[in-house]
Amino acid sequence: MSLRLPAEWEPHSFTQITWPSLASDWAYMIRQVERCYVDIVKAVTRFEPLLIVTDDVAHVKNILADFLSPNVFFFECPTNDTWARDHGFLTLVDDNGNATLADFQFNGWGMKFAADKDNLINQKLFKSLLNDNLYQNNLSHVLEGGSIETDGRGTILTTTNCLMAPNRNWFTSKAEAEELLKKTLHCQRVLWVDHGLLTGDDTDGHVDTLVRFAPDDTIVYVEPPLSTADEQYEELLAMQSEVQSLLTPDGRPYRLVPLPCTPQIDDQDDGTRLPATYANFYFVNGAILVPTYGVHTDVVALARLSHAFPAYEVVGVDCSALIRQHGSLHCSTMQFNQSVKLNTHKCQE
Repeated sequence: MSLRLPAEWEPHSFTQITWPSLASDWAYMIRQVERCYVDIVKAVTRFEPLLIVTDDVAHVKNILADFLSPNVFFFECPTNDTWARDHGFLTLVDDNGNATLADFQFNGWGMKFAADKDNLINQKLFKSLLNDNLYQNNLSHVLEGGSIETDGRGTILTTTNCLMAPNRNWFTSKAEAEELLKKTLHCQRVLWVDHGLLTGDDTDGHVDTLVRFAPDDTIVYVEPPLSTADEQYEELLAMQSEVQSLLTPDGRPYRLVPLPCTPQIDDQDDGTRLPATYANFYFVNGAILVPTYGVHTDVVALARLSHAFPAYEVVGVDCSALIRQHGSLHCSTMQFNQSVKLNTHKCQE
């Protein structure tokens, strides 16, 4: 019986987020980022259930007192940070719709940041809330959810800068990396993007900041900035050329939807450029949640996605606080396919 990695837009059972903690790098701006997470909660729960992982359930319930609903569930355990996309499970499904939860090692984007607590969340979740599913132990390999994209039909899209980074798995060749993806995620082919690293990106170029699969053989990507003087211009121009050359499994060009490159957004404390991107959008059941940053290109990004996907409601979520720790909306969320069974009666509701 075959397994596959479902496309993100396939129906979800629920979304997981990991709440910011005072013990994390968010401490200096915890109130601002918690307001952003309240907005994420409100946006997600309009469309599907939400599981909140936190080291302090009582605190989060107090913050969400006016927004709690039967769609919100809690799991309490220690955490390092908030990036559920990278420490969360990857869902695999078989021909009968049964779910396997693939657990990879998370090493803080190449040992840049502490990840010892986040790396244990999946095992604790499985033992407590998800044990009606199957568990696949891939902890001998490092893989972050934000580093791969799938069309749900056997194609994985990834970036050379991240997957071949020596601070992950020490792959000697792309063929070796592809072998791992085919073995653990049961894909048939891998498409590589060699360019496009955003200034300020801590992840070594996660694909979910640059190029994304979407329904109907569509690829959404960050187009080059308007100014050729922008430091990101050459990389994004080269990436655009790569994306334009990609072909579907049956040899056809993809339908392409370019998203605007944001104007330069600098951190208000140290003045460094932040890796703001609209490619970090998140599918929920029936909608696309799109990060916005309080800049003029927000309107353009929302309009392009609305035009490209008329069957989806497009909802903007202000992530100007979230980007200050160099991540955005997709980075902070993880979907679980509809095949995943969540033991909601064991959650802290």
